[in-house]
Amino acid sequence: MPYRLKKYDVIAGEKVEDFLVDVVKLSQSLAHTLLQKCRIVDHQKKRLQKGQILKAGYIEVLIFEAISQGLTPLFQTEHFAIFDKPSGLLVHPTVRSTAYTLLDEIRYAFGEEAHLVHRIDAETSGLILVSKNGYAQYLLKEMFVQKAFVKKYKALVEDELKEAVLIDKKINNAEGLIQLKMQTSLDGKVSSTLIHPLSYDNINNQTLVEAIPYTGRQHQIRVHLEAISHRIVGDPIYGLDEGFVDAFLKGNIDKSERIEITGASRLMLHAYYLAFTFFRYEVYILLKAKIW
Repeated sequence: MPYRLKKYDVIAGEKVEDFLVDVVKLSQSLAHTLLQKCRIVDHQKKRLQKGQILKAGYIEVLIFEAISQGLTPLFQTEHFAIFDKPSGLLVHPTVRSTAYTLLDEIRYAFGEEAHLVHRIDAETSGLILVSKNGYAQYLLKEMFVQKAFVKKYKALVEDELKEAVLIDKKINNAEGLIQLKMQTSLDGKVSSTLIHPLSYDNINNQTLVEAIPYTGRQHQIRVHLEAISHRIVGDPIYGLDEGFVDAFLKGNIDKSERIEITGASRLMLHAYYLAFTFFRYEVYILLKAKIW
């Protein structure tokens, strides 16, 4: 697992942050981060804070140790990299016991200063931008705030969509059993998605669409398409009975039942296009391969 608890005998009289740098061999920034996040405790399981003097016994350090399963970036520069994330892979650990995420590959390749610039749902596949240092992280995050990126997705949706539609529906947390679910709501946050139909499969009554989100709300494309009665094929959360959704999230639904209920073994949503300018780089990444 990427999170490991390590023990170190202390050097009495030394400040904890100095000990973490000199003995544990952490960078100053990582040592301070772990102290802030309560991941350093003494032998009595008491939290240690910056400036504390070590006295006796040992300390325990909960640290993220990246592993690799061979996923490599599509493209990289000295400041950033772009990955093609598979469907089903979390981008970041949700709990300390999470075995493997995209963050593993990021830290394995580029070290502790590398960070996700943005996120996509675990079931969504496609392009993810990663910063390789703190300076790039600051600039790229600010560019996302300023909407300096063009992101496009492809989705396979139920029923025929004949014309392009701009969906301007506010999004808020849904009420009900499923806490992570979102919904359109008059008192929600402003949300806008442009949908273009690309092709129609009359045998399966499904439409391949391009989705361009102008805002970045949680589950935005999924919520907006479900709101206009074009649920994404394979979506295990939206447009379905909450009993099924609850069972799915608890891991009580097998693959065949999922396919029968949702229409596919995965969410048919793929981040296929990303464009932005960063210093001298004009970046246009387009995944042209078949997406499922």
